[in-house]
Amino acid sequence: MQENRAMEILKSAMLLEMRGKAFYRTAAAQASNAAIKQFFEVMADEEDYHIQVLSEQYKSVKEGGSFKDGGYGDKSGEDVASAVLDAAVREKIESAGFESAAIQAAMAMEERAVKLYGERAAETQDPEERKLYQWLSDWENGHLKILMDMDRELTEKIWHDNQFWPF
Repeated sequence: MQENRAMEILKSAMLLEMRGKAFYRTAAAQASNAAIKQFFEVMADEEDYHIQVLSEQYKSVKEGGSFKDGGYGDKSGEDVASAVLDAAVREKIESAGFESAAIQAAMAMEERAVKLYGERAAETQDPEERKLYQWLSDWENGHLKILMDMDRELTEKIWHDNQFWPF
């Protein structure tokens, strides 16, 4: 294992997750609707969970030189976040409001996370490190899918409200 590269990726991953957590907490604080606020809080909590997992792995690599078995389950970001996001909540998001802009920004963050984790999972030779980054990539991809679906719905709502349909 290239320990320096592994440590570098772990630090980058923790920073990415910390930024995501801060962003989602800020979005929750700014949200005008209680259900939308709850959605962003759940997203922040999930990022916090990822920070904990990454911190444990960082400590393991730093102290023991290897990744530990994380025992990652089948739970994904799509499962948890979508549980608080129903059609009624989606309908309350203003197409051109703060929440809509937050969704766009969140999509960019999640795309960076999926890319970082996916690339590291593909390049590492360590099976435990690969499991960690594949699990994180899948989880963040679940987040990204939810956000992309929301963005698509908002775009269609704008088109409908403005009677702008290309067909």
